[in-house]
Amino acid sequence: MTDLDLSRARIAVIGSGTMGIGIAQLAIVNGHSTVLYDLDAQKAQQAVEGLEQTFKKLVEKSKLTEQQADEALARLTVVNQVEALRDADLVIEAVVEKKEVKQSLFKQLAEICSPQTIFASNTSSISVTAISAGITHPERVVGLHFFNPAPVMKLVEIVQGLKTPNSLCLALKNLMLNWKKIPVLTKSTPGFIVNRIARPFYAEGFRALQEQVTSYDQLDYALKQCGGFAMGPCELTDLIGQDVNFSVTQSVYQEFFYEPRYRPSLIQKELVDAGAWGRKSKQGFYSYNEKNQYETFQPQAVIAKPVDAHIQLKGTWSQLPAFLTRLGLKSGSASDDNILQIDDIDLRLSQGESANIHYLSRKVVLMDWHHDFEQAQALVLSHNELCEASDLAKVEAYFAQFGMSVMWIKDHPALLTLRTIALLINEACEASLHGVASLEDIDNAMKYGVNYPKGPYQWLTQMGGAYVLQTLNNLYALYGEEKYRASIYLKQYVAKTQNIATQYSRDMTEFA
Repeated sequence: MTDLDLSRARIAVIGSGTMGIGIAQLAIVNGHSTVLYDLDAQKAQQAVEGLEQTFKKLVEKSKLTEQQADEALARLTVVNQVEALRDADLVIEAVVEKKEVKQSLFKQLAEICSPQTIFASNTSSISVTAISAGITHPERVVGLHFFNPAPVMKLVEIVQGLKTPNSLCLALKNLMLNWKKIPVLTKSTPGFIVNRIARPFYAEGFRALQEQVTSYDQLDYALKQCGGFAMGPCELTDLIGQDVNFSVTQSVYQEFFYEPRYRPSLIQKELVDAGAWGRKSKQGFYSYNEKNQYETFQPQAVIAKPVDAHIQLKGTWSQLPAFLTRLGLKSGSASDDNILQIDDIDLRLSQGESANIHYLSRKVVLMDWHHDFEQAQALVLSHNELCEASDLAKVEAYFAQFGMSVMWIKDHPALLTLRTIALLINEACEASLHGVASLEDIDNAMKYGVNYPKGPYQWLTQMGGAYVLQTLNNLYALYGEEKYRASIYLKQYVAKTQNIATQYSRDMTEFA
């Protein structure tokens, strides 16, 4: 497979569901002669009719010419006999997510197709190494994981099994670049990149619900407003399907030999057991009307009033210069803790500590991370038991002066956004430790596969490794659970960056 060129490959797509017809659309639009195979001829025909309507809309929007649409459709052949795939150069299966089904399909094709035919699986979490086991020439089996809808979503995970050569992965990477996709290379480990690293996004949100610190709609609002995510975990899993998301979580959990970091949520299991699968069942976390509309959380209106309080800032707040600018404050001494004092109330940026356990003698309010304090409309805060209603009102009034509302939640270490992002970073570090993918591919996978505002390593750079590590260490100390144990990769990263900073400081001193 050296110097393999797939730019003119004859392609076969197996399965005419949403994903299969989407992959077929990509292939024919990009000039490939394509065979669409499905045992159910009626289903396949309906899929093609749907594709014709899609092309009609693209022509109306001037994204395709009528000639381009006609030529693309002329490249597509629909068959219901597997023998018709004999001449394919690249077979892409998009069938049910079961290892045995995919194995059986590829074994059947191995007897029909050329030994050089590439077998690509669109699996989202099943081991490509396991799929290739028992197939003649297993080195031709590879993962090609598109994201739904395939014609729209930019990311494609190219999954390298134990016997898949680098040359095949490179050829598929070039093909995907020709298709104007963003390909990332990952080893065949459970969940690959996206479905592995994304687990904390759901797990930490659902844990907050299970610990009764917030409501599902407030949780979603917080992660969108403060975290910059396009959707919160409850909205997103309702869209994906609670049953589908729960199944993927279970698969990753089992494939990792029940690693605690991937443990499924009882909150989600209840929804699945009740048949509350989200939009498709009109009931999940949210209730949906016939147009799939639902009510979302709305914070209280901000009403600015004069505040009679003594304000004092301690510490540099070096991570949040935009926060100080917004409040019209100047940083203090580097030797001080980062504290914003509002009379006798200490407001601190959370580092994963507990307001009620760590602060016993002073009124303390802990603030969650916000991705953009310049544009922040709301802040998520918690407080210890020493704070009274009048103290909370004073804090609310202070931030209202600057156009920010306050969302109070119960004491929850690392609150919502910080906790989620710290765990996403830690999971990315574990993936790097095990050589799953490059740092660049990990960031691209999370930005373009699940539409995160930043990749984990971009967050790490922005927030600072020491801050993320301190947050995780505090969570680990409080919960005593392995899921919060900081990755050795992160610890090494922090040690290295601190050593570089120390050396730079010494060099500057000597230079002076």
